[in-house]
This record gives sequence, C-alpha cells and structure tokens, in this order.
Amino acid sequence: MTVKFRLLQIPLINIFPSSTRIFRHRRFIFMASQSYFDSPSAATTDYPVPLSPPLPALSKDIEPNRALTASSKSALFSLSRSHVIFEDEWIIAVNKPQGIYCESVLSSLPDLLNDTGANVSELHLANRLDRDTSGVMLITKLHKVAAKFVKAFTDHKVRKIYLAYCVGLAPKWEKITVKSGHGRSKYGAWRVYAASDAGRKLPGGSLVKDMETSFEVLSVNGCGCFKEVSDLHKDEDVVIVQEKSVIGCDLKKDEILVRASPRSGRTHQIRLHCQYLGIPIRGDVRYEGVYEWKGSRCDSHELHAESLSFEHPITGKPMLLQAPLPSWAIQPLRSQFE
Repeated sequence: MTVKFRLLQIPLINIFPSSTRIFRHRRFIFMASQSYFDSPSAATTDYPVPLSPPLPALSKDIEPNRALTASSKSALFSLSRSHVIFEDEWIIAVNKPQGIYCESVLSSLPDLLNDTGANVSELHLANRLDRDTSGVMLITKLHKVAAKFVKAFTDHKVRKIYLAYCVGLAPKWEKITVKSGHGRSKYGAWRVYAASDAGRKLPGGSLVKDMETSFEVLSVNGCGCFKEVSDLHKDEDVVIVQEKSVIGCDLKKDEILVRASPRSGRTHQIRLHCQYLGIPIRGDVRYEGVYEWKGSRCDSHELHAESLSFEHPITGKPMLLQAPLPSWAIQPLRSQFE
C-alpha cells in the first residue's frame, strides 16, 4: 500500500567531516555558531524548498562540546582484538565505539596488524559511521578489494541494518518505508526534500538525491520482542514524502526501539527520516532528539550499526557481520536477555 500523508516540520542540521585532529574542530565550532535558519527570501528562488527546518539553537551549544570531547577520546583511542568482529587476508571488520571518529579507528589499525604482515598502506574504509554511531565498520586491506566494495555499495548489494532508540509518539505502523529527497539547504544543513525534487539543483550547486529507508518497530516502552533481521520490505506501508510533516517531534511520550535499513547511503539518512517520522533518535540534538530524558542528559545519539551482509568480494561466500548490542538496545528488551 502506498500512502501519501503530511509529516511535520523538523530540524535537520549540518554535519561536518569526521576527524581525529582537534584543530579541525575549530572550523566545526565556527560553523556551528552560525545561523542556519532559512532566509525569508528562500521561497522566492527557483530552488526546491526543504521540508524540514534547520538545526535547533540547542544543538549549537551542545555539538561543539561533543566534537571536542570526541577529538580527545579519538586521539587516545587504540584498537584491540576485542574490537575485531571478523578478519581474513582481505578485510577486517571492527565494532566502532560511540564517540570515536572513523579516521582514528583506521589510523590505529596498523598497530593491530603489525604482526600479521598486512600491507597497511592499502587500508581503506569500506563504510563510514557518524562520530556517535557505534557498530560494524568494515576496512579493506587491498586496493582491489576496496574497489569491489565501492561497486557493491553503489549497486546496493551490501545490506546495512541499524538499531535506533527513539523518543516520540509511538507509531501506528509496525513496518514502513520512507522515500524522500536529500540535500543541503542554502546554509549547508542536510535536509529532507520532497521525493519529486530529486534531480533538482540546490543553492550550492549540488542536486537533490533520492533517499529511502525501511523501518521496523521492535519495542515500545519496553514492550516488544527482539526479532531476527527480517525482510523489512514485507507487509510494509510506504510514505512518499511530498509535504512537510504533521507529526510533531514535541510529542515526546514514548521510547521506541526501531530497526532501520537504508537502501541509499545518504549523510545522516536514518537520523533525518526518524526526525521526519516524529520519532527522533534519543540524544540526537541536531535533529530534535531529546537532550534530557528521565532526569539524565544524553551525551550522544543512540544509533548502532547492527550488521552488514554482502557477498565476499574474493571468495564469493555470503557474509553476515554483526556487532554486539549496546546497553541501550538491550535495556528495553532486558527480559529476553535474562
């Protein structure tokens, strides 16, 4: 069933390249302090109009501090064998901790591989995770393998599964797929656009791209069950985004654990679509996630790369790489793990 409905104005925020070098974050702090609220004249241009608002004022205070904290942690970070999920002579998969930049994981990998004889000059990130997103991070050991993964990701032959802990109004759907546009607004923030805007030019010269994510509810307020990864496209509703959301992110009533599978690989894709559905990720202050919840402050957003599945680029064998669950994902389903 294809459903078109109005969804509410939601704040999307800018994202900046991950880095372990503290001096890089001077630029982050400068940019985060600028105003990204839309100009009243934006509607008079020929550019597509974003369907979600810019970053909240709260994020401009919190994000720079989070970036500096992550820079300090990343500078001291080193991989250990306990982080390794899988390794062979061509690839290595690790469980990236929350609050660590991808580049720090990559730069600390040679020390871990020194005794294996791997050619560390050819190490390459096959996938990237946001600073505060934990979970499966895949690194290739040879240039030829890296090239094969680039093609596999481009051809949508790598399946990515995430877990997100959200706070909002409990959805009426069990499974849903959201299709929208994605791009940078006039002030550089990542935004949701109408699906029909895909291909249209944006102020910076880039184009609106398509963005598609499938979601499945696992738990609402601790009630539910942890399911094995299923076909998220089966028995789902489909939302084709054309207008602003009418679901308010201020309806912060319920705790919802969802599984998400992004078909496209756009920056902050899951975070943007959670926000648009009115269930922003807890702690994700860029996209209206709560900063304080039940008397505690959230130091990061709660998004976890649960698994990657693909055909091994050399052996051709089907691979399923899974990361251990973080405590916030276990807690709402604790009765099943006891």
